[in-house]
Amino acid sequence: MLLNISPKLPMRNKNLTRDFYVNQLGFKELGSASYQHYLMMHKETIEIHFFEFKDINPKENYGQVYIRTDNIDALYQSFLDQNVAIHPNGPLEIKPWGQKEFSLLDPDNNLLTFGQRIQE
Repeated sequence: MLLNISPKLPMRNKNLTRDFYVNQLGFKELGSASYQHYLMMHKETIEIHFFEFKDINPKENYGQVYIRTDNIDALYQSFLDQNVAIHPNGPLEIKPWGQKEFSLLDPDNNLLTFGQRIQE
């Protein structure tokens, strides 16, 4: 019955968030309507939604999303080619739980972790 999930993350500045996701990560804005305090982004088969939270302290933001991919090496390289900052504690590596992962932070310190299952 369940088909999809669209996480909702906080953002302080809609234009800054849109710019990061479009120009750094290759997302596109979803839909033709623009909402003053809400942003919907998509890339391939995933969506991430953002709600305005102007007073959030990025150092106290614990928003996180885990995004599965089927070609983590190419995705990682594409972000490096775009000069996307990889989290200092999140370089591409194989984790003990059988995932190859890397992480980055968006402008509001929402943690985006990308992972691919390693064949056993």
